[in-house]
Amino acid sequence: MRCAALLVLLLAAAPAAAQEWVPMRSARLQALDKVTARITILDARVGQPASFGTLTVNLRACHGRGPDEVPDAAAWMEITDSRAPPGSPPAFRGWMFANAPGVNMLEHPVYDIRVLECR
Repeated sequence: MRCAALLVLLLAAAPAAAQEWVPMRSARLQALDKVTARITILDARVGQPASFGTLTVNLRACHGRGPDEVPDAAAWMEITDSRAPPGSPPAFRGWMFANAPGVNMLEHPVYDIRVLECR
């Protein structure tokens, strides 16, 4: 019994294995038009703009987890709206996470974009 308790204490004290982000070249994004309820899957490549409705998505980086780790994806994007007044800031700029879409999301009255995976 003492050995089992000691083993539990040793395992509890060991640091968790760090999960590494792996840079990837493209992202699969789910785009929703809230007016028509139309869902579209976009394949966006890093450095190449992708369009959905009046939005332009510029994917700057996309990182995924290794094959032996819990699946997740993080994408750095800048999303602009062609209907925004000239000189307006982007509709979204920052990281989006596949496993936590509510952490940092696009706030737009008509469209919703979320990251599905990085490839």
